[in-house]
Amino acid sequence: MAMSNAFEDPQVRHTQSDKRRVKWNNEDCIHVTVWRDTKPPEREMRENTQDGTMKSWFRVTIPHGRKYDKTWLMSSIQSYCSVPFIPVDFHYIRNQARFFVQNASTSTALKEINYRICDEESRKIFIFVSPSDAPYSVQNKLKPEQMEQLKLTMDKRYDVFHQALNLKRLRFDPDLMGHDIDIILNRRNCMAATLKIIERNFPELLSLNLQDNKLYQLDGLSDITEKAPRVKILNLSKNELKSVRELDKVKGLKLQELWLEGNPLCRTFPDRSAYVSAIRDCFPKLLCLDGQELLIPVITDMETTELFKPCMESYKGSEMLKNLVLQFLQQYFLIYDSGDRQGLLDAYHDEACFSLTIPFNPENPGPSLCEYFNGSRKHKNPYLQRQLLKHTKCDIVNTLNMLPKTQHDLSSFLVDMWFHTEMMVCFSVNGVFKEVEGNYQGCIHAFTRTFTSTLASNSRLYIMNDELIVRNASSKETQSAYSIPVPTPCSSYVPALSQEQQEMVQTFSTQSGMNLEWSQKCLQDNEWDYTRAGQVFTMFQTESKIPEEAFKQIP
Repeated sequence: MAMSNAFEDPQVRHTQSDKRRVKWNNEDCIHVTVWRDTKPPEREMRENTQDGTMKSWFRVTIPHGRKYDKTWLMSSIQSYCSVPFIPVDFHYIRNQARFFVQNASTSTALKEINYRICDEESRKIFIFVSPSDAPYSVQNKLKPEQMEQLKLTMDKRYDVFHQALNLKRLRFDPDLMGHDIDIILNRRNCMAATLKIIERNFPELLSLNLQDNKLYQLDGLSDITEKAPRVKILNLSKNELKSVRELDKVKGLKLQELWLEGNPLCRTFPDRSAYVSAIRDCFPKLLCLDGQELLIPVITDMETTELFKPCMESYKGSEMLKNLVLQFLQQYFLIYDSGDRQGLLDAYHDEACFSLTIPFNPENPGPSLCEYFNGSRKHKNPYLQRQLLKHTKCDIVNTLNMLPKTQHDLSSFLVDMWFHTEMMVCFSVNGVFKEVEGNYQGCIHAFTRTFTSTLASNSRLYIMNDELIVRNASSKETQSAYSIPVPTPCSSYVPALSQEQQEMVQTFSTQSGMNLEWSQKCLQDNEWDYTRAGQVFTMFQTESKIPEEAFKQIP
């Protein structure tokens, strides 16, 4: 009985250090060694120091922590801990998870949550904290001049157009070797320095190539889920990875393309199907593995899962697919700018995801972006990042309704359909928009929106993932916005319109797909109320009440 009470209350102190073997009341007996030390905190923090000075670093160990996802584990600890902290050098060693923190107050707060967090199986998690020397990455931190040279080297290897960074055989880069700088990415200090530069200088990174760097573990790379969360393409080929378990350390990435060929782990599977299955356990949304496209099921509703294959002409990227994407964008932004975004519910899948990012320093956001800051996922705290990721179409549309009202300049749009399969279409749109009310009315912003969508049997696109990035527009973007000249109307077109009305007609025609004559008629019938005209158009189009001639371009 005494042993049971001692186990239930881990804070019980004993008169001397002891070791006790206890059993959980479970189907299987699980032996746990509980260690208690009655040395006072002051003595504990001074322990192992020659001069008796208090240590400022503490090692935090979670036994059996390898079975927990890093993001979940750190979010749970952060949410329970009374003191905010930054974990340093998080890594898995043997069966444990381990990281380091600085200062005694943080260590005390972490000790207090020992045995308070439960996992999915309702088992309580042990958190052991002990004084430590500075972690490896801090002891061997790169000097400022080395960091600057590494940044210059990475700048040369960055492709701005494709937002891709090529770090293949980085150690042997002539610029680094010429300055006697040895960057070995297996070392946590080198990988930490690399990720720090990525976070500061390439926040929109989509593709990272780490090919041929002799990587045998990915402990240092685990921070990429926080430093570069937008990475969709990762090349780890021709390294020394021996176990698929290493991929667990980066499974927080929403990868769509992964390269692993040339690693020993590829030879551990009996066939390709087993190989693909193991990798997909880590990255469920993966579309391409080692250069080969993967066929995946598309969820068309909450009950059924089926494989849908459109015609081959569409799959090959014909005009039909192009027009489908353009029509989708016109309808989407027409509703988005209408003032009532509730109509966008039909554009999203029931289990869709949405994220908003502002790539700027939160300490100096610029006043015009303040309305977007609260929803931005650019936080170092992984718990907040997860909270700000919106799931289900209802949550997404509610979030969109809280954003400022806008008018997008469709003539500024640059659309890139960068990936498509028989079941999925991925495309990005870049352009500008202006706010139409509030304190920043008329303020112009630039945006990038990346859609991952499924193609349903009725030839409709449904958004599975929507990533929105908003930034301040450059002076060039601001000057060129809303400056497309309006074509001269035909003879049947009433010319007595103001410049503002002509621009309104042109924009409405572009967004609705109707010709200029019908666009003007729709606006006139609604007393030039653009929002109401858009709502009426959407309603009539849904009910198939708009004649085909409205969409024929007048020569």
